[in-house]
Amino acid sequence: MTDTNTTARTVAFLVATEGIEQVELTEPWKAVEQAGHRPVLVSTESGEVQAFNHLDKADTFPVDVTVAEAEVGDYDALVLPGGVANPDALRTDADAVSFVRTFVESGKPVAAICHAPWTLAEADVVRDRTLTSWPSLQTDLRNAGATWEDRELVVDDNLITSRNPDDLPAFTNALTDALRG
Repeated sequence: MTDTNTTARTVAFLVATEGIEQVELTEPWKAVEQAGHRPVLVSTESGEVQAFNHLDKADTFPVDVTVAEAEVGDYDALVLPGGVANPDALRTDADAVSFVRTFVESGKPVAAICHAPWTLAEADVVRDRTLTSWPSLQTDLRNAGATWEDRELVVDDNLITSRNPDDLPAFTNALTDALRG
């Protein structure tokens, strides 16, 4: 079902080459498409990325553009799926960290779920912000200057965060609401 009251938006989904929690990629992707918008898979390398169902390999997905080639101005929102290995790899990639920092600073919506806020912390964009994540990240986020809350959804200005796959309905609703402007 397409929302005819909005202009089609382009949404970057930034992931590493592996370790992406598949449902945290595919459910927001599907919600973006169903709302009439265009998702784009951005990664640290060209080719394909390997998603996982927790610790088990799942599907692969083709990369549309590398983060080194991506321009924040080409996108209306950013989604950061979780998975433990995915954001851990992203936060060691200078291009990915810079892209995330610039995106947050642009004021455009940035949605991060589960372990993805690790990348937000690395980009130094959580100071004086309130967010949520997978519970094991709360100390890292507090140390980076954030206020951490154990809620299914926290929206702080342009940051949309959720804890885990169980929170996907609230997460995807907040994302599509933000795309409506």
